[in-house]
Amino acid sequence: MSLFTQKMKMLTAIVLDGYSDKVVKALLEEGVMDFVHISQLDGEQAGRLSSHKSAIPQGTISDLRTRCENLMKLGGLNIPAISKSDLENLGGLDEQSVRKALDSLSLSLTSPREEQKNLSQRILAYDELLGYIRDKKEEYLDLRTGSISPDRKLSDLTARLSDTCSVIAQDGKGGLVFLALKRDASRVNEALDKFGWTENPAPVKNAMEIAGASADEKRQELQKRLDDVVAGIRQTIGASADELSRMWMTLRVGELSEHVESYFSYTKNTTLFSGWVPSSKAAEVESVIYEAARGKCIIEWTEDTELDRSQIPTSVHSAKVLAPFERMVTNYGTPEYGSINPTPFVTVAYIIMFALMFADVGQGLVLLLIGLTGSWYYKKHPLAKDGLISRYLCSLLKFLGPASIVGGALFGSYFGFSWLPAIWFNYHAVVNGNAEGGLVSSVYDILGITIKFGIAVIYTGLVLNWINLVRKRRYLELVFDKNGLVGGLLYALGIYACYYFVDSGYRAFPSSPLLYAGIGFCLLLLIVKGPVYAAHKAKLSGHRESVGTIIADTVMDFFVQVLEIFSSFLSNTLSFMRVAGLGIAHVSLMTAFEDMAEMTGNIFAFILIMILGNVLVIAIEGLSAGIQSLRLNYYEFFTKYFTGRGIAYEPVGLKSRIVID
Repeated sequence: MSLFTQKMKMLTAIVLDGYSDKVVKALLEEGVMDFVHISQLDGEQAGRLSSHKSAIPQGTISDLRTRCENLMKLGGLNIPAISKSDLENLGGLDEQSVRKALDSLSLSLTSPREEQKNLSQRILAYDELLGYIRDKKEEYLDLRTGSISPDRKLSDLTARLSDTCSVIAQDGKGGLVFLALKRDASRVNEALDKFGWTENPAPVKNAMEIAGASADEKRQELQKRLDDVVAGIRQTIGASADELSRMWMTLRVGELSEHVESYFSYTKNTTLFSGWVPSSKAAEVESVIYEAARGKCIIEWTEDTELDRSQIPTSVHSAKVLAPFERMVTNYGTPEYGSINPTPFVTVAYIIMFALMFADVGQGLVLLLIGLTGSWYYKKHPLAKDGLISRYLCSLLKFLGPASIVGGALFGSYFGFSWLPAIWFNYHAVVNGNAEGGLVSSVYDILGITIKFGIAVIYTGLVLNWINLVRKRRYLELVFDKNGLVGGLLYALGIYACYYFVDSGYRAFPSSPLLYAGIGFCLLLLIVKGPVYAAHKAKLSGHRESVGTIIADTVMDFFVQVLEIFSSFLSNTLSFMRVAGLGIAHVSLMTAFEDMAEMTGNIFAFILIMILGNVLVIAIEGLSAGIQSLRLNYYEFFTKYFTGRGIAYEPVGLKSRIVID
């Protein structure tokens, strides 16, 4: 894992036209090149080049690949991985042949797919009917008891009503019980009239129960038919499994190749392309191109220092195990090229925040088991759709569970009980006012801990920002920005003044001349900032602003900066009190459930209430702690050093997801 984003190099290559296809396949196998259009590099030269012309439009290939993929998923087939040998052995793409094969297979599935659709709709209708019975919503149901004309057959009536959600059952007394949804009243009444339906003047008491049992039996019958149809569809598709797999691989390679070649430009006899490659992979990529082109190529490398860093894509290399936290970073934005990789810092901050807010050994163990079980299930069923507990959440819970376990051990909490002594302090005892001395004996001490933790997080963000600014050579921002040295110094002085005020019993502020000298020096820097920035801008652009404009901008910027520094740092610091707030709420909820359980005076009721209480706390408090940890990272931590204005590094390879721009 790299602490900074990966160093990149720009590759520009010229290959004899006859070898371009082999080069494309070699680059797809390597899968590390983020292509750029030649026109973005040299507009004058680009005007002399011709662009790639597709034999088969990329959209057409993508549509065929999607059709093939959908058929494979319908048949329960896994999407194959494309190996090097597959890449070498795959033939050319014959659009007509592929389309004909897909059309033929789809046509053979038309009838069973239609039956599958109809059965699914009927099952949903019976689920709705059974739901109304279960919830006793009889206003949506049409329940009748009676009989049909003696010269009519019950089987004929059942067949007549087969397209409606209805059931007809014997009531055990020679009569019939009929149940349907009221929305089908027009078709039901017409059918019953034709079969001479006569209402029973003495309604059957258990008519709804009889109809419900019959409806459930009908639903099970339909489900069995549906399962048989699905099995038949899978068998039909399974017979073409090898052909579909090879077809999919051919389409996928063709789709990716078209995507890569869309970045190519051509002269009469050569192919030109360019793209970004991590420096660590540069020699390997160069060797692959030379081998594929049999040496008939020219490769030129451009260092990142020769180009505007804002145009260079950012490649962040983090350990695979930290993928859940890397996703948190990418959801916020892409780091700027050359800056610090936020993932390891987010990992540590998020885990500690969650552990402080949701500290319980037993509940943490439950979270860990959910994460492990969910990950095992999704690994065993790769085609399964994400449920309420998604793949991402499962991978995250494998971190948050142990975090809660450690926090619970520190604070002595086991399913809301203090079964073992706390390693640090007893959170439950402090919140409930039963603490017996020690460094942490009141809620105010807990609030103080979270404030100190917040200060540490904010200063970590400031230090990371200073490192980023030094790497970017933005020295003016390093000194004058609110998240620069002047902001950091003012924040430190403010922290000192606040702690002195609290230690004095809220009666006095520090009288140290160094404090006021430091504040005065920082304010002077904020005043000087305007002229310094104006002089720097004039040096770069050659345009000098008037003295009046500089003075007006300086005064306005000074007041805005002072207000921003004091208000933002104060609010950011106090925001970390939510860590204590969630932790206190967690303890309070468990205490409330314990009190309610003790009031019952029954051991079985006690256990039941505590189980339900733990389930409720895990669901609600666990979600709250996760959301608040994310919020503190995004708004209090990221805003100090992470701009999110980078360009994502998106190499094209056999495992690429994004294909069409």
